[in-house]
Amino acid sequence: MWAPAKPTAPTSKMDSRYTSTAGLGDLNQLSAAIPATRVEVSVSCRNLLDRDTFSKSDPICVLYVQGVGNKEWREFGRTEVIDNTLNPDFVRKFILDYFFEERENLRFDLYDVDSKSPNLSKHDFLGQVFCTLGEIVGSQGSRLEKSIVGIPGKKCGTIILTAEELNCCRDAVLMQFCANKLDKKDFFGKSDPFLVFYRSNEDGSFTICHKTEVVKNTLNPIWQAFKISVRALCNGDYDRTVKVEVYDWDRDGSHDFIGEFTTSYRELSRGQSQFNIYEVINPKKKGKKKKYTNSGTVTLLSFVVETEVSFLDYIKGGTQINFTVAIDFTASNALGFGAKLPPDGRISHEFALNGNPQNPYCDGIEGVMEAYYRSLKSVQLYGPTNFAPVINHVARYASSVKDGSQYFVLLIVTDGVISDMAQTKESIVNASKLPMSIIIVGVGPAEFDAMVELDGDDVRVSSRGKYAERDIVQFVPFRDYIDRSGNHILSMARLAKDVLAEIPEQFLSYMRTRGIKPSPAPPPYTPPTHVLHTQI
Repeated sequence: MWAPAKPTAPTSKMDSRYTSTAGLGDLNQLSAAIPATRVEVSVSCRNLLDRDTFSKSDPICVLYVQGVGNKEWREFGRTEVIDNTLNPDFVRKFILDYFFEERENLRFDLYDVDSKSPNLSKHDFLGQVFCTLGEIVGSQGSRLEKSIVGIPGKKCGTIILTAEELNCCRDAVLMQFCANKLDKKDFFGKSDPFLVFYRSNEDGSFTICHKTEVVKNTLNPIWQAFKISVRALCNGDYDRTVKVEVYDWDRDGSHDFIGEFTTSYRELSRGQSQFNIYEVINPKKKGKKKKYTNSGTVTLLSFVVETEVSFLDYIKGGTQINFTVAIDFTASNALGFGAKLPPDGRISHEFALNGNPQNPYCDGIEGVMEAYYRSLKSVQLYGPTNFAPVINHVARYASSVKDGSQYFVLLIVTDGVISDMAQTKESIVNASKLPMSIIIVGVGPAEFDAMVELDGDDVRVSSRGKYAERDIVQFVPFRDYIDRSGNHILSMARLAKDVLAEIPEQFLSYMRTRGIKPSPAPPPYTPPTHVLHTQI
Protein backbone atom coordinates (compact mmCIF):
# COMPACT_ATOMS: atom_id res chain seq x y z
CA MET A 1 0.00 0.00 0.00
CA TRP A 2 1.16 3.51 -0.70
CA ALA A 3 -0.28 6.83 0.32
CA PRO A 4 1.36 10.12 -0.65
CA ALA A 5 0.80 12.85 1.89
CA LYS A 6 0.10 16.29 0.51
CA PRO A 7 3.22 18.52 0.79
CA THR A 8 3.15 20.89 3.72
CA ALA A 9 4.76 24.28 4.16
CA PRO A 10 8.02 24.20 6.12
CA THR A 11 7.84 25.20 9.76
CA SER A 12 9.78 28.21 10.99
CA LYS A 13 11.51 26.29 13.80
CA MET A 14 13.81 23.52 12.61
CA ASP A 15 16.67 21.58 14.15
CA SER A 16 19.67 21.46 11.81
CA ARG A 17 19.58 17.65 11.74
CA TYR A 18 15.84 17.19 11.40
CA THR A 19 12.91 18.45 9.41
CA SER A 20 9.20 18.22 10.01
CA THR A 21 6.81 16.65 7.52
CA ALA A 22 3.09 15.95 7.48
CA GLY A 23 1.84 16.20 11.03
CA LEU A 24 5.12 16.30 12.97
CA GLY A 25 4.87 19.94 14.00
CA ASP A 26 4.57 18.94 17.67
CA LEU A 27 8.15 17.65 17.50
CA ASN A 28 9.42 21.10 16.56
CA GLN A 29 7.50 22.68 19.43
CA LEU A 30 8.96 20.13 21.83
CA SER A 31 12.53 20.70 20.56
CA ALA A 32 12.15 24.47 20.70
CA ALA A 33 10.85 24.34 24.27
CA ILE A 34 13.87 22.46 25.68
CA PRO A 35 17.11 24.51 25.79
CA ALA A 36 20.11 22.53 24.57
CA THR A 37 23.74 23.05 23.67
CA ARG A 38 25.25 20.98 20.89
CA VAL A 39 28.55 19.39 21.89
CA GLU A 40 31.06 17.28 20.01
CA VAL A 41 32.47 14.28 21.91
CA SER A 42 35.86 12.92 20.84
CA VAL A 43 37.04 9.43 21.83
CA SER A 44 40.54 8.13 22.40
CA CYS A 45 41.70 4.92 24.14
CA ARG A 46 44.94 3.77 25.66
CA ASN A 47 46.25 0.25 26.35
CA LEU A 48 43.30 -1.67 24.93
CA LEU A 49 43.25 -5.45 25.12
CA ASP A 50 45.03 -7.21 22.26
CA ARG A 51 42.64 -9.85 20.90
CA ASP A 52 44.46 -10.61 17.64
CA THR A 53 47.06 -13.38 17.44
CA PHE A 54 49.38 -12.11 14.73
CA SER A 55 48.70 -8.36 14.96
CA LYS A 56 47.12 -5.80 17.26
CA SER A 57 43.40 -5.21 17.71
CA ASP A 58 41.38 -3.24 15.13
CA PRO A 59 39.20 -1.17 17.49
CA ILE A 60 35.86 0.55 16.98
CA CYS A 61 33.84 2.47 19.55
CA VAL A 62 30.03 2.22 19.65
CA LEU A 63 28.00 4.78 21.59
CA TYR A 64 24.68 3.91 23.20
CA VAL A 65 22.28 6.33 24.88
CA GLN A 66 19.69 5.43 27.48
CA GLY A 67 16.10 6.56 27.07
CA VAL A 68 14.57 8.89 29.63
CA GLY A 69 12.47 6.99 32.17
CA ASN A 70 13.50 3.50 31.06
CA LYS A 71 16.58 1.32 31.09
CA GLU A 72 16.76 0.45 27.40
CA TRP A 73 19.97 1.34 25.55
CA ARG A 74 19.77 2.50 21.93
CA GLU A 75 22.75 2.65 19.57
CA PHE A 76 23.58 6.28 18.75
CA GLY A 77 26.55 5.85 16.39
CA ARG A 78 29.93 4.28 15.69
CA THR A 79 33.43 5.58 15.09
CA GLU A 80 35.56 4.37 12.22
CA VAL A 81 37.69 1.24 12.59
CA ILE A 82 41.41 1.85 13.14
CA ASP A 83 43.65 -1.04 12.15
CA ASN A 84 46.41 -2.50 14.30
CA THR A 85 46.47 -0.26 17.36
CA LEU A 86 45.85 -0.46 21.08
CA ASN A 87 45.91 3.33 21.42
CA PRO A 88 43.33 4.66 18.94
CA ASP A 89 42.44 8.33 18.45
CA PHE A 90 39.15 8.15 16.56
CA VAL A 91 38.55 10.86 13.95
CA ARG A 92 34.77 10.38 13.76
CA LYS A 93 33.01 12.32 16.52
CA PHE A 94 29.68 12.01 18.29
CA ILE A 95 27.54 15.17 18.19
CA LEU A 96 25.03 15.29 21.05
CA ASP A 97 22.51 17.74 22.43
CA TYR A 98 23.43 18.61 26.02
CA PHE A 99 20.42 19.36 28.22
CA PHE A 100 21.63 21.00 31.42
CA GLU A 101 18.65 19.83 33.49
CA GLU A 102 18.52 16.27 32.14
CA ARG A 103 20.66 13.25 33.06
CA GLU A 104 21.89 11.80 29.77
CA ASN A 105 23.32 8.32 30.33
CA LEU A 106 25.96 7.15 27.85
CA ARG A 107 27.65 3.81 27.26
CA PHE A 108 30.78 3.43 25.14
CA ASP A 109 31.44 -0.16 23.96
CA LEU A 110 34.78 -1.12 22.39
CA TYR A 111 35.18 -3.98 19.91
CA ASP A 112 38.02 -5.55 17.94
CA VAL A 113 36.64 -5.75 14.40
CA ASP A 114 37.31 -9.08 12.69
CA SER A 115 35.20 -8.80 9.53
CA LYS A 116 33.01 -6.42 7.52
CA SER A 117 29.86 -7.57 9.31
CA PRO A 118 27.88 -4.78 11.03
CA ASN A 119 26.69 -7.33 13.60
CA LEU A 120 28.66 -6.57 16.75
CA SER A 121 28.27 -10.12 18.07
CA LYS A 122 30.63 -11.21 15.24
CA HIS A 123 33.48 -9.20 16.78
CA ASP A 124 35.56 -9.43 19.97
CA PHE A 125 34.33 -7.36 22.90
CA LEU A 126 37.08 -5.18 24.40
CA GLY A 127 35.15 -3.62 27.28
CA GLN A 128 32.86 -0.69 28.02
CA VAL A 129 32.50 2.55 29.95
CA PHE A 130 29.41 4.11 31.53
CA CYS A 131 29.11 7.85 32.19
CA THR A 132 26.80 10.80 31.68
CA LEU A 133 27.24 13.61 29.19
CA GLY A 134 27.25 15.98 32.17
CA GLU A 135 30.29 14.16 33.60
CA ILE A 136 32.27 14.79 30.42
CA VAL A 137 31.19 18.42 30.06
CA GLY A 138 31.74 19.10 33.78
CA SER A 139 35.22 17.55 34.00
CA GLN A 140 38.26 19.82 34.13
CA GLY A 141 38.86 20.98 30.59
CA SER A 142 35.78 18.93 29.60
CA ARG A 143 38.12 15.92 29.47
CA LEU A 144 37.13 12.71 31.25
CA GLU A 145 39.37 9.67 31.70
CA LYS A 146 37.83 6.40 32.91
CA SER A 147 38.95 2.80 33.16
CA ILE A 148 37.40 0.44 30.66
CA VAL A 149 35.60 -2.46 32.36
CA GLY A 150 33.47 -5.45 31.40
CA ILE A 151 35.90 -8.38 31.12
CA PRO A 152 36.47 -10.04 34.54
CA GLY A 153 40.08 -10.37 35.60
CA LYS A 154 41.38 -8.21 32.75
CA LYS A 155 42.77 -4.69 32.66
CA CYS A 156 40.95 -3.32 29.64
CA GLY A 157 42.73 0.03 29.36
CA THR A 158 41.49 3.62 29.55
CA ILE A 159 39.06 5.73 27.57
CA ILE A 160 39.53 9.49 27.13
CA LEU A 161 36.39 11.47 26.34
CA THR A 162 36.60 15.14 25.39
CA ALA A 163 33.64 17.47 24.84
CA GLU A 164 33.53 20.86 23.15
CA GLU A 165 30.58 23.12 22.49
CA LEU A 166 30.14 23.54 18.78
CA ASN A 167 30.37 26.89 17.07
CA CYS A 168 27.70 27.76 14.51
CA CYS A 169 30.27 28.50 11.76
CA ARG A 170 29.09 27.00 8.45
CA ASP A 171 32.25 27.47 6.36
CA ALA A 172 34.36 24.60 5.05
CA VAL A 173 37.78 24.65 3.43
CA LEU A 174 39.16 22.59 0.56
CA MET A 175 42.91 22.14 1.07
CA GLN A 176 45.72 20.27 -0.65
CA PHE A 177 49.26 19.65 0.57
CA CYS A 178 52.49 18.21 -0.77
CA ALA A 179 55.84 17.46 0.88
CA ASN A 180 59.49 17.49 -0.19
CA LYS A 181 62.53 15.56 0.98
CA LEU A 182 60.88 13.79 3.91
CA ASP A 183 63.02 11.46 6.00
CA LYS A 184 63.45 7.93 4.65
CA LYS A 185 61.98 5.50 7.19
CA ASP A 186 61.62 2.18 5.36
CA PHE A 187 64.61 -0.17 5.15
CA PHE A 188 63.84 -1.56 1.69
CA GLY A 189 62.05 1.48 0.25
CA LYS A 190 61.41 5.13 0.90
CA SER A 191 58.52 6.23 3.14
CA ASP A 192 54.74 5.84 2.94
CA PRO A 193 53.77 9.25 4.34
CA PHE A 194 50.45 10.58 5.60
CA LEU A 195 49.37 13.67 7.57
CA VAL A 196 47.37 13.88 10.81
CA PHE A 197 45.70 17.18 11.77
CA TYR A 198 44.88 18.19 15.36
CA ARG A 199 43.18 21.25 16.82
CA SER A 200 44.40 22.57 20.16
CA ASN A 201 42.29 22.67 23.33
CA GLU A 202 42.28 25.19 26.17
CA ASP A 203 44.19 22.81 28.48
CA GLY A 204 47.04 22.44 25.99
CA SER A 205 45.94 19.02 24.71
CA PHE A 206 45.07 18.28 21.09
CA THR A 207 42.04 16.66 19.41
CA ILE A 208 42.47 14.78 16.14
CA CYS A 209 40.34 16.20 13.33
CA HIS A 210 41.60 14.71 10.04
CA LYS A 211 43.88 12.09 8.48
CA THR A 212 45.00 12.15 4.86
CA GLU A 213 45.41 9.04 2.75
CA VAL A 214 48.76 7.24 2.61
CA VAL A 215 50.98 7.89 -0.44
CA LYS A 216 53.18 4.85 -0.95
CA ASN A 217 56.96 4.73 -1.43
CA THR A 218 57.92 8.38 -1.86
CA LEU A 219 59.72 11.19 -0.03
CA ASN A 220 57.91 13.80 -2.13
CA PRO A 221 54.20 12.97 -1.76
CA ILE A 222 51.25 14.94 -3.17
CA TRP A 223 48.15 14.21 -1.13
CA GLN A 224 44.64 14.45 -2.53
CA ALA A 225 42.68 17.61 -1.80
CA PHE A 226 40.28 17.20 1.14
CA LYS A 227 37.40 19.17 2.57
CA ILE A 228 37.07 19.86 6.29
CA SER A 229 34.61 22.08 8.11
CA VAL A 230 36.05 25.13 9.86
CA ARG A 231 34.17 23.94 12.92
CA ALA A 232 36.14 20.68 12.93
CA LEU A 233 39.48 22.35 12.16
CA CYS A 234 39.35 25.16 14.72
CA ASN A 235 35.70 25.53 15.85
CA GLY A 236 35.55 28.99 14.31
CA ASP A 237 38.61 30.34 16.19
CA TYR A 238 40.90 31.44 13.35
CA ASP A 239 43.93 31.84 15.64
CA ARG A 240 43.64 28.48 17.40
CA THR A 241 46.77 26.37 16.96
CA VAL A 242 46.52 23.57 14.43
CA LYS A 243 49.18 20.88 14.78
CA VAL A 244 50.10 18.65 11.83
CA GLU A 245 52.07 15.44 12.33
CA VAL A 246 53.77 13.54 9.50
CA TYR A 247 54.04 9.75 9.70
CA ASP A 248 55.44 6.86 7.70
CA TRP A 249 52.71 4.22 7.50
CA ASP A 250 53.52 0.67 8.60
CA ARG A 251 51.27 -2.33 8.06
CA ASP A 252 51.46 -3.44 11.71
CA GLY A 253 50.16 -0.08 12.97
CA SER A 254 53.47 1.08 14.47
CA HIS A 255 53.66 4.13 12.21
CA ASP A 256 57.02 5.93 12.31
CA PHE A 257 56.94 9.57 13.38
CA ILE A 258 58.70 11.77 10.81
CA GLY A 259 58.04 15.18 12.31
CA GLU A 260 55.51 17.94 12.94
CA PHE A 261 54.69 21.61 12.49
CA THR A 262 52.03 24.04 13.71
CA THR A 263 49.88 26.56 11.91
CA SER A 264 46.42 28.15 12.21
CA TYR A 265 43.38 28.78 10.05
CA ARG A 266 44.45 32.40 9.67
CA GLU A 267 47.89 31.40 8.38
CA LEU A 268 46.47 28.75 6.06
CA SER A 269 43.96 31.24 4.66
CA ARG A 270 46.85 33.12 3.01
CA GLY A 271 46.85 30.28 0.48
CA GLN A 272 49.82 29.12 -1.55
CA SER A 273 52.69 31.42 -0.63
CA GLN A 274 56.05 31.51 1.10
CA PHE A 275 54.16 31.77 4.41
CA ASN A 276 52.70 28.30 3.96
CA ILE A 277 55.84 26.26 3.44
CA TYR A 278 56.46 24.48 6.75
CA GLU A 279 59.57 22.81 8.07
CA VAL A 280 58.81 19.36 9.46
CA ILE A 281 60.63 19.06 12.78
CA ASN A 282 61.38 15.90 14.76
CA PRO A 283 62.21 17.16 18.30
CA LYS A 284 64.20 14.04 19.24
CA LYS A 285 66.42 14.25 16.16
CA LYS A 286 66.83 17.99 16.67
CA GLY A 287 68.00 17.40 20.24
CA LYS A 288 70.53 14.76 19.23
CA LYS A 289 72.02 16.22 16.05
CA LYS A 290 73.69 19.62 16.10
CA LYS A 291 73.53 20.00 12.32
CA TYR A 292 69.87 18.95 12.14
CA THR A 293 67.84 21.28 9.92
CA ASN A 294 64.52 19.52 9.38
CA SER A 295 62.93 16.25 8.29
CA GLY A 296 61.56 17.73 5.10
CA THR A 297 59.02 20.41 4.26
CA VAL A 298 55.24 20.45 3.74
CA THR A 299 53.70 22.98 1.35
CA LEU A 300 50.10 24.15 1.12
CA LEU A 301 49.12 23.92 -2.55
CA SER A 302 45.59 25.33 -2.36
CA PHE A 303 43.08 26.74 0.12
CA VAL A 304 39.48 27.43 -0.94
CA VAL A 305 36.71 28.50 1.43
CA GLU A 306 33.19 27.27 0.78
CA THR A 307 30.07 28.14 2.73
CA GLU A 308 28.23 24.94 3.52
CA VAL A 309 24.59 25.20 2.55
CA SER A 310 22.02 23.58 4.82
CA PHE A 311 18.91 21.53 4.28
CA LEU A 312 16.90 24.54 5.39
CA ASP A 313 18.50 26.71 2.67
CA TYR A 314 16.95 24.45 0.03
CA ILE A 315 13.55 24.44 1.75
CA LYS A 316 13.61 28.24 1.94
CA GLY A 317 14.56 28.29 -1.74
CA GLY A 318 11.40 26.38 -2.64
CA THR A 319 12.42 22.70 -2.80
CA GLN A 320 9.31 20.59 -2.20
CA ILE A 321 9.44 17.43 -0.07
CA ASN A 322 7.08 14.70 -1.25
CA PHE A 323 6.13 12.12 1.40
CA THR A 324 4.74 8.64 0.63
CA VAL A 325 3.71 6.06 3.24
CA ALA A 326 3.73 2.30 2.46
CA ILE A 327 2.11 0.00 5.05
CA ASP A 328 2.68 -3.77 5.17
CA PHE A 329 -0.67 -5.57 4.76
CA THR A 330 0.72 -9.12 4.80
CA ALA A 331 -0.97 -11.67 7.03
CA SER A 332 2.09 -11.79 9.29
CA ASN A 333 1.44 -8.26 10.48
CA ALA A 334 -1.83 -7.19 12.05
CA LEU A 335 -0.87 -3.55 11.70
CA GLY A 336 -0.93 -4.28 8.09
CA PHE A 337 1.36 -4.18 1.08
CA GLY A 338 0.70 -7.72 0.08
CA ALA A 339 -3.08 -7.79 0.28
CA LYS A 340 -6.03 -9.21 -1.63
CA LEU A 341 -8.10 -6.38 -3.06
CA PRO A 342 -11.81 -6.29 -3.70
CA PRO A 343 -13.79 -7.09 -5.71
CA ASP A 344 -11.83 -9.93 -7.41
CA GLY A 345 -9.34 -10.75 -4.64
CA ARG A 346 -6.24 -10.03 -6.73
CA ILE A 347 -2.95 -9.77 -4.80
CA SER A 348 -1.33 -6.32 -4.97
CA HIS A 349 2.02 -5.03 -3.76
CA GLU A 350 1.33 -1.47 -4.82
CA PHE A 351 -2.17 -0.10 -4.24
CA ALA A 352 -3.51 3.29 -3.21
CA LEU A 353 -4.52 3.26 0.43
CA ASN A 354 -7.52 5.51 -0.13
CA GLY A 355 -8.72 3.28 -2.96
CA ASN A 356 -8.31 5.99 -5.61
CA PRO A 357 -5.16 5.49 -7.75
CA GLN A 358 -6.09 8.56 -9.85
CA ASN A 359 -5.99 10.77 -6.75
CA PRO A 360 -4.11 8.87 -4.01
CA TYR A 361 -3.22 11.90 -1.89
CA CYS A 362 -4.06 12.01 1.80
CA ASP A 363 -4.25 15.19 3.86
CA GLY A 364 -1.31 14.82 6.24
CA ILE A 365 -0.73 11.98 8.70
CA GLU A 366 -4.33 12.16 9.90
CA GLY A 367 -5.52 11.50 6.33
CA VAL A 368 -3.12 8.54 6.00
CA MET A 369 -4.41 7.00 9.23
CA GLU A 370 -8.03 7.51 8.23
CA ALA A 371 -7.44 5.85 4.84
CA TYR A 372 -5.57 2.99 6.56
CA TYR A 373 -8.37 2.17 8.98
CA ARG A 374 -10.93 2.42 6.19
CA SER A 375 -8.97 0.06 3.93
CA LEU A 376 -8.65 -2.56 6.67
CA LYS A 377 -12.37 -3.17 6.30
CA SER A 378 -12.17 -3.94 2.58
CA VAL A 379 -8.84 -5.72 1.90
CA GLN A 380 -7.64 -9.13 3.04
CA LEU A 381 -4.26 -9.42 4.76
CA TYR A 382 -2.14 -11.71 2.63
CA GLY A 383 1.44 -11.91 1.33
CA PRO A 384 4.27 -12.12 0.44
CA THR A 385 6.09 -9.02 1.76
CA ASN A 386 7.66 -7.31 -1.28
CA PHE A 387 9.38 -3.95 -0.91
CA ALA A 388 10.64 -3.50 -4.50
CA PRO A 389 7.26 -2.53 -6.06
CA VAL A 390 6.63 0.44 -3.73
CA ILE A 391 10.28 1.58 -3.96
CA ASN A 392 10.08 1.44 -7.77
CA HIS A 393 6.73 3.26 -7.67
CA VAL A 394 8.22 6.30 -5.86
CA ALA A 395 11.43 6.03 -7.91
CA ARG A 396 9.41 6.54 -11.12
CA TYR A 397 8.25 9.91 -9.81
CA ALA A 398 11.73 10.84 -8.51
CA SER A 399 13.36 9.99 -11.86
CA SER A 400 11.25 12.62 -13.62
CA VAL A 401 12.39 15.53 -11.38
CA LYS A 402 16.17 15.70 -10.96
CA ASP A 403 16.70 19.48 -10.91
CA GLY A 404 16.50 19.86 -7.13
CA SER A 405 13.01 21.33 -7.13
CA GLN A 406 11.56 18.20 -5.52
CA TYR A 407 12.76 15.43 -3.20
CA PHE A 408 10.90 12.21 -2.40
CA VAL A 409 10.71 10.39 0.93
CA LEU A 410 9.18 6.90 1.21
CA LEU A 411 8.18 5.59 4.66
CA ILE A 412 7.70 1.80 4.85
CA VAL A 413 6.00 0.35 7.93
CA THR A 414 6.66 -3.41 8.13
CA ASP A 415 7.03 -6.37 10.48
CA GLY A 416 10.54 -7.10 9.18
CA VAL A 417 9.86 -10.28 7.16
CA ILE A 418 10.87 -9.51 3.56
CA SER A 419 10.31 -11.83 0.60
CA ASP A 420 12.11 -10.05 -2.26
CA MET A 421 15.48 -9.14 -0.74
CA ALA A 422 17.45 -9.37 -4.02
CA GLN A 423 14.94 -7.24 -5.93
CA THR A 424 14.76 -4.73 -3.06
CA LYS A 425 18.54 -4.33 -3.02
CA GLU A 426 18.51 -3.71 -6.77
CA SER A 427 15.73 -1.14 -6.34
CA ILE A 428 17.71 0.67 -3.62
CA VAL A 429 20.90 0.72 -5.73
CA ASN A 430 18.92 2.22 -8.63
CA ALA A 431 17.09 4.70 -6.36
CA SER A 432 20.38 5.92 -4.84
CA LYS A 433 20.95 7.90 -8.06
CA LEU A 434 17.64 9.73 -7.60
CA PRO A 435 16.39 12.54 -5.31
CA MET A 436 14.93 10.01 -2.90
CA SER A 437 15.22 8.58 0.63
CA ILE A 438 13.65 5.52 2.25
CA ILE A 439 12.67 5.20 5.92
CA ILE A 440 11.83 1.74 7.26
CA VAL A 441 10.05 1.43 10.61
CA GLY A 442 10.07 -2.14 11.94
CA VAL A 443 7.04 -3.09 14.02
CA GLY A 444 6.75 -6.11 16.30
CA PRO A 445 9.17 -8.61 17.89
CA ALA A 446 10.72 -10.06 14.71
CA GLU A 447 14.46 -10.09 14.01
CA PHE A 448 15.35 -7.20 11.73
CA ASP A 449 18.69 -8.41 10.32
CA ALA A 450 17.45 -7.83 6.75
CA MET A 451 16.42 -4.26 7.60
CA VAL A 452 19.80 -3.53 9.19
CA GLU A 453 21.46 -4.80 6.00
CA LEU A 454 19.28 -2.52 3.88
CA ASP A 455 20.13 0.43 6.16
CA GLY A 456 23.71 0.18 4.86
CA ASP A 457 25.37 2.44 7.44
CA ASP A 458 28.42 0.18 7.75
CA VAL A 459 28.31 -1.87 4.52
CA ARG A 460 26.82 -0.05 1.53
CA VAL A 461 23.95 -1.94 -0.15
CA SER A 462 24.98 -3.66 -3.39
CA SER A 463 23.30 -5.58 -6.19
CA ARG A 464 24.87 -7.46 -9.11
CA GLY A 465 28.30 -6.05 -8.30
CA LYS A 466 27.09 -2.43 -8.14
CA TYR A 467 27.07 -0.47 -4.89
CA ALA A 468 24.53 2.18 -3.97
CA GLU A 469 25.80 5.60 -5.01
CA ARG A 470 24.91 7.01 -1.59
CA ASP A 471 23.19 5.94 1.62
CA ILE A 472 19.44 6.51 1.21
CA VAL A 473 17.93 4.11 3.79
CA GLN A 474 17.24 4.69 7.48
CA PHE A 475 15.92 1.80 9.60
CA VAL A 476 14.35 2.30 13.03
CA PRO A 477 12.84 -0.50 15.18
CA PHE A 478 9.65 0.78 16.80
CA ARG A 479 10.08 -1.38 19.92
CA ASP A 480 13.14 0.62 20.99
CA TYR A 481 10.88 3.61 21.60
CA ILE A 482 8.22 2.04 23.80
CA ASP A 483 8.58 4.04 27.00
CA ARG A 484 7.48 1.86 29.91
CA SER A 485 7.47 4.87 32.24
CA GLY A 486 4.35 6.13 30.51
CA ASN A 487 5.92 9.23 28.95
CA HIS A 488 4.35 8.50 25.57
CA ILE A 489 4.70 12.03 24.12
CA LEU A 490 8.43 12.24 24.74
CA SER A 491 9.14 8.70 23.49
CA MET A 492 7.18 9.33 20.29
CA ALA A 493 9.02 12.63 19.82
CA ARG A 494 12.33 10.76 20.05
CA LEU A 495 11.04 8.18 17.56
CA ALA A 496 10.08 10.95 15.14
CA LYS A 497 13.49 12.61 15.49
CA ASP A 498 15.39 9.36 14.85
CA VAL A 499 13.13 8.42 11.94
CA LEU A 500 13.95 11.75 10.27
CA ALA A 501 17.56 12.01 11.48
CA GLU A 502 19.33 11.00 8.24
CA ILE A 503 17.03 12.72 5.76
CA PRO A 504 18.81 16.14 5.73
CA GLU A 505 22.25 14.62 5.09
CA GLN A 506 20.89 12.19 2.47
CA PHE A 507 19.15 15.14 0.80
CA LEU A 508 22.34 17.23 0.87
CA SER A 509 24.46 14.35 -0.49
CA TYR A 510 22.22 14.20 -3.57
CA MET A 511 22.38 17.97 -4.10
CA ARG A 512 26.18 18.05 -3.63
CA THR A 513 26.90 15.19 -6.02
CA ARG A 514 24.69 16.83 -8.67
CA GLY A 515 26.11 20.32 -8.09
CA ILE A 516 22.65 21.72 -7.33
CA LYS A 517 22.67 24.95 -5.32
CA PRO A 518 19.64 26.21 -3.38
CA SER A 519 17.57 28.88 -5.07
CA PRO A 520 17.67 32.23 -3.30
CA ALA A 521 14.81 32.60 -0.86
CA PRO A 522 12.10 34.95 -2.09
CA PRO A 523 12.18 38.37 -0.42
CA PRO A 524 9.78 38.81 2.49
CA TYR A 525 6.41 40.27 1.56
CA THR A 526 6.30 44.05 1.95
CA PRO A 527 2.82 45.55 2.05
CA PRO A 528 2.28 48.57 -0.18
CA THR A 529 2.84 51.95 1.40
CA HIS A 530 -0.28 54.09 1.56
CA VAL A 531 0.33 57.86 1.45
CA LEU A 532 -2.32 60.10 2.87
CA HIS A 533 -2.62 63.34 0.89
CA THR A 534 -3.96 66.23 2.86
CA GLN A 535 -5.07 69.41 1.17
CA ILE A 536 -4.38 72.57 3.09
